[in-house]
Amino acid sequence: MDSASVKKTLELQDAEITYYPTFFSKEQADIYFEVLRGTFPWQQDEITLFGKTYPQPRLTALFGNNGKSYSYSNITMQPHPFTPELLQIKTTIEKEVDAQFTTCLANLYRNGKDSNGWHSDDEKELGQNPIIASVSLGAPRFFHLKHNTNKTLKHKLLLEHGSLLLMQGKTQHFWQHQIPKTAKKIEERINLTFRIIA
Repeated sequence: MDSASVKKTLELQDAEITYYPTFFSKEQADIYFEVLRGTFPWQQDEITLFGKTYPQPRLTALFGNNGKSYSYSNITMQPHPFTPELLQIKTTIEKEVDAQFTTCLANLYRNGKDSNGWHSDDEKELGQNPIIASVSLGAPRFFHLKHNTNKTLKHKLLLEHGSLLLMQGKTQHFWQHQIPKTAKKIEERINLTFRIIA
């Protein structure tokens, strides 16, 4: 990690969100990106929205250390064992954050057409006030936040290569987030979302 002291707390109502723009050095992030891109068992599931079924607009892979599946949007994923690189990343985050993560959902955004729509990470298996640690590798992408009840509360953040975004406390009760599509020509991005499934 470059420096644990380089962090920004987002001053948002009903949220506890911290952003570390350079959690991993560029050199370290470059290596992780190449290894994970080439070795992960990426899959493309189908999602059903409003009665229509589509290929999910990104590739995913699930990893865990307790054998617990993870379900969202009518998709249930079974975990692969953590890879050595994922364990390194997980341990580095756990030194900074007071949590022991059991599970990592990895997303591969292949270009600007790949996206993740508005949602909260509030699945019941994540517990009452889930802690989500999100690592970005590769092309920067904008991360949008909006408050569930106060429509004037919105935020936009560029998630950079090697960064860590930490969401905890009651954030998921009050806020939704998305990675929107973009018409810009954009390279691949890997997003690692570490979570705890009890």
